[in-house]
Amino acid sequence: MGPNDFINQMEPWIDDNEVRHMTEYLSSGGWLTEFKKTAEFEEMVAAYTGAKHCIIVANGTVSMSVAYWALGIGPGDEVLVPDVTMIATPNAVRLVGATPVLVDVEAATLCMDLERAAAAITPRTKAVALVSLNGRAPDMHAWRTFCDARGLVLMEDAAQSLGSRQGGTHLGRFGQVGSFSFSAPKIITTGQGGALITDDDALALRMRKIKDFGRVKAGVDWHDMMGQNFKTTDVQSVLGIEQMKKLPWRVERKKAMYRRYEAALSGVNGVGMLRTSDDTAPWFMDVYVDDPAGLREHLHTRGIGSRPVYPAVHRQSIYAGDAQFPVAERFCSRGLWLPSSSFLDDATIDRVTAGVRAFVSGGTAS
Repeated sequence: MGPNDFINQMEPWIDDNEVRHMTEYLSSGGWLTEFKKTAEFEEMVAAYTGAKHCIIVANGTVSMSVAYWALGIGPGDEVLVPDVTMIATPNAVRLVGATPVLVDVEAATLCMDLERAAAAITPRTKAVALVSLNGRAPDMHAWRTFCDARGLVLMEDAAQSLGSRQGGTHLGRFGQVGSFSFSAPKIITTGQGGALITDDDALALRMRKIKDFGRVKAGVDWHDMMGQNFKTTDVQSVLGIEQMKKLPWRVERKKAMYRRYEAALSGVNGVGMLRTSDDTAPWFMDVYVDDPAGLREHLHTRGIGSRPVYPAVHRQSIYAGDAQFPVAERFCSRGLWLPSSSFLDDATIDRVTAGVRAFVSGGTAS
């Protein structure tokens, strides 16, 4: 990347390997719909995360809905959802007819606050949708204990957490089921796509049936449960296989990128970054400033793209209410995602951080 090239906030990384394998697949007479390549992709994700089962689905929103459906969660039930997350998290709850109940987050990770979650439980609460935002996770063992003691399902929305672990265990494996996303900005992408992981044989079977019309088995038009068409395609899985081969390197690069951003901006008055453990592979590089709109404009005029962090869910008109979420308000109103593509080199990152420092100091980037 040249010194004057515009730096997008995020870009997918597709190279000649994907092109070559896609051409080979399309030339082989494959039927395009999900088949052997999808099974291979599932095996790779399961092996990487250490899960017994992986089920690939159409995207990372229906993945969570499939899981809730398979777990028997629906109308009349409540699911606790963090107030800081992508809108897909509460939407997936609504898709199965259940009610998302918003809970404020902890300042250290921007993940759901355990004490506030305890206060939000009602007799209708059936599950916790625990989001590991940007690969950061709270104390997962504490959350597992919390849910087990109350008979609640621990649903891990790990959409942004492929490659992130806690104590050696991959995120998505602490609860009954974990969900990942392969949309274009993620650490690996198939354009759209999602995955569910679990060690529960019966749950895995139900999720496989639900995503394929409720068939008794693939390719047979007999159905013993209600389902829908949430399948992926082998076309996408060809991309996923090649992307998975690059994942270990990308995980380490994401960690190194965050460390470089952090080192350059540490101690800069008016710029905050969240502490990230060595087990975390951040999806995006996030900073928190008093004037994120001003910083975004400043960076844009210097050829640097950025993006506001998610607004707090309670700020969305479809989820507005009277409850107060002070931690979510404080961070969501100040957050900005900086350029985060895995292929960015150190010189490009230095150009971005110089722009940030120039903004807060009132000077110009060097």
